Amino acid sequence: MTETPTTLGAADIVKILDLLPHRYPFLLVDRIIEIDGDNSCIGIKNVTFNEPQFTGHFPGRPVFPGVLLIEGMAQTAGAICVISKQGQQQAPRQVFFMTIDKAKFRKPVAPGDRVEYHMRKLNNRRNMWWYRGEAKVDGALVAEAEVGAMLVTD
Repeated sequence: MTETPTTLGAADIVKILDLLPHRYPFLLVDRIIEIDGDNSCIGIKNVTFNEPQFTGHFPGRPVFPGVLLIEGMAQTAGAICVISKQGQQQAPRQVFFMTIDKAKFRKPVAPGDRVEYHMRKLNNRRNMWWYRGEAKVDGALVAEAEVGAMLVTD
């Protein structure tokens, strides 16, 4: 028996800017690697000290806000949903973040960390997708959640 090889795709920042409406300072994914259709992928966020949230979160001990980790997961999942629909007659014009479930924050993320958003599809119905996400830094789990997104074509 031979297995059909899976070609894993990637999206650089230029492609992500084409897929998502987000811009600085709210674009929270820099690259997406190992894209397997709309089934799974890994998003990359390079956390740097010059990001605006660090002026107040927290002076003297900068911590990347957990809510932004969840938003980064949602952006990563939304981007691969859009990729999966490209080339179809009614390509999506917008992605909306719809649900957050089972969110947990395990360890703080600081400037200099490279966050990996490991996203895996749980379900898909019509224009809705649900993903399980794990945010990792150096292989250690820092946050996890289940997120849902809706694609809008009109």
